[in-house]
Amino acid sequence: MTHQTPDSRTPLLDLIDVPKDLRALKKADLQQVADEVRHEMISAVSTTGGHLGAGLGVVELTVALHYVFDTPDDKLIWDVGHQAYPHKILTGRRDRIRTLRQGGGLSGFTKRTESEFDPFGAAHSSTSISAGLGMAVARDLDGRSNNIVAIIGDGAMSAGMAYEAMNNAGAMDSRLIVILNDNDMSIAPPVGALSSYLSRLLSGGTYRSLREGGKQLAKKMPKFVFEHARRAEELTRGFFTGGTLFEQLGFYYVGPIDGHNFDHLLPVLQNVRDSKEGPILIHVVTKKGKGYGPAEAAADKLHGVNAFDVVSGTQMKPKANAPSYTKVFGESLVKAADADSKIIGITAAMPGGTGIDIFAKAHPSRIFDVGIAEQHAVTFAAGLAAEGYKPFVAIYSTFLQRAYDQIVHDVAIQNLPVRFAIDRAGLVGADGATHAGSFDVAYLGCLPNMVVMAAADEAELVHMVATAAAYDTGPIALRYPRGDGVGVEMPERGEVLEIGKGRIVRQGTRVALLSLGTRLAECLKAAEELGSRGLSTTVADARFAKPLDAQMLRDLAQNHEALITVEEGSTGGFGAFVLQFLTDEGLMDHGLRVRTMVLPDTFMDHDKPDRLYAKAGLDAKGIVAKVLSTLPQVDNVIQLAGGSLSA
Repeated sequence: MTHQTPDSRTPLLDLIDVPKDLRALKKADLQQVADEVRHEMISAVSTTGGHLGAGLGVVELTVALHYVFDTPDDKLIWDVGHQAYPHKILTGRRDRIRTLRQGGGLSGFTKRTESEFDPFGAAHSSTSISAGLGMAVARDLDGRSNNIVAIIGDGAMSAGMAYEAMNNAGAMDSRLIVILNDNDMSIAPPVGALSSYLSRLLSGGTYRSLREGGKQLAKKMPKFVFEHARRAEELTRGFFTGGTLFEQLGFYYVGPIDGHNFDHLLPVLQNVRDSKEGPILIHVVTKKGKGYGPAEAAADKLHGVNAFDVVSGTQMKPKANAPSYTKVFGESLVKAADADSKIIGITAAMPGGTGIDIFAKAHPSRIFDVGIAEQHAVTFAAGLAAEGYKPFVAIYSTFLQRAYDQIVHDVAIQNLPVRFAIDRAGLVGADGATHAGSFDVAYLGCLPNMVVMAAADEAELVHMVATAAAYDTGPIALRYPRGDGVGVEMPERGEVLEIGKGRIVRQGTRVALLSLGTRLAECLKAAEELGSRGLSTTVADARFAKPLDAQMLRDLAQNHEALITVEEGSTGGFGAFVLQFLTDEGLMDHGLRVRTMVLPDTFMDHDKPDRLYAKAGLDAKGIVAKVLSTLPQVDNVIQLAGGSLSA
């Protein structure tokens, strides 16, 4: 872009297209740039919704990183990309920032295909150090000298994977920079002038040269002298800085430093950039929601928001016609726990997102938030179940994938009655492919001893919570989507369902639509359309992906010309289970036409859920089209009668 000389009337952000333009400015201009980035981010997210608090907290840090490091040659890896909105503004995407999380717009996370400044896609936490170490090793093998910087939040440091990566990096002595963004001061003592001075001193070349010289001298001494000297130096620095834990993992620790003060940030980052030593951790203390009053005042620092009014911070939530599935789950679990003292709630850092926060208010002594540690959550629940308790593990489908080994070995093999409440089943919309709950039916349904349920509506979810609470034979899972229910009449209390028993919702004669999950409403719409075309249609709600309702399947297969399964999941799930049953039973030997409708075998980008389901062909229009293509003998006159569904 064309460079201009800034003056008092020129917004500096208008002079910046990519970080190279930022590096052309004076150090004295950086606070103004940060203020303008913060204002731009607040304005954009107020329109699009998305993650707000985390990004506000790293504005100065983001500006400093791009000012000091030669990005994109030097690589910045943002752990959990929802803190990367300021990074996007500074890396050529400001003109599209108001398309965040919209169909065809910018992703809410870092994405390799979106920009050369996004070297690694991130939407699940605690991956940055592992990825960074891989990039550092690749750099060394190639004989290159660029810097690799992983920025990880302290919440993400609760996951074991982060420590596994640090342990490996420390043992390899690889040149890797890790920035710990401590945004609630959960680790460090208060920062101040002394801390800043020590950080500059300890990260500087003079101290590090003296330290290296001392190490070389100590190595010439007997081994016990070297070990005592090394430990004394680490403990002395740890006394002042609090970094002993990271030193034990093999990292050179610097900090804590004020993440909102350029006078503190820049010299430390420059010192570390110029260092040729092994892994270094910089401990930066920031304030989540920084610079926006409503965010600073909110308990969650406005972590994730809908579109909002900038002045008041009031979010613009659409009026709901029915309660959300998440709320229904939380309230149903409370009722079950009121009657059963053995019920326990467990979540992995997502109490509000899963509805477990509702349970926590009613039964505070029976709720356990284990942090971003899904593996631990599942095995922790297995231990509770082994002692006769009834744990409900509430985790998003996409995050439960991280605990698959524990589900198999610690729960399923031992046939322990752990209850899995799987939120965000199916397509989630604005968060995109990384957060879609596409695979849980397939990866759970293949496990011996596992029962898998899917709620067709909010009333069914109430019954499934009651069923899971009563089921003590082995592990059981219930899945439900993000968003509001369909507006059905709600039961006062949940009914315990017969395991593996489905239901007929609408009776017909020629076509059978067998639904698993909340596509049931679209199946009913499709049945109306098919009926208007002369195709009498049965609609069944499977309720269970495993075990299947064998008798209902036999009846559907023997009394209809075509059987279509419909589900909000990937190939290899419910439809595959039904096909195997039908072939094993010989029910396809006499002309029955069977088709499965699943999510496409691709990762679908972010958009509104209804648009995504239409694109996947899993709306009423798509179901009708599938039926008509399955029954080619239907007369064209019948197919065209009654018009067609609107797009």
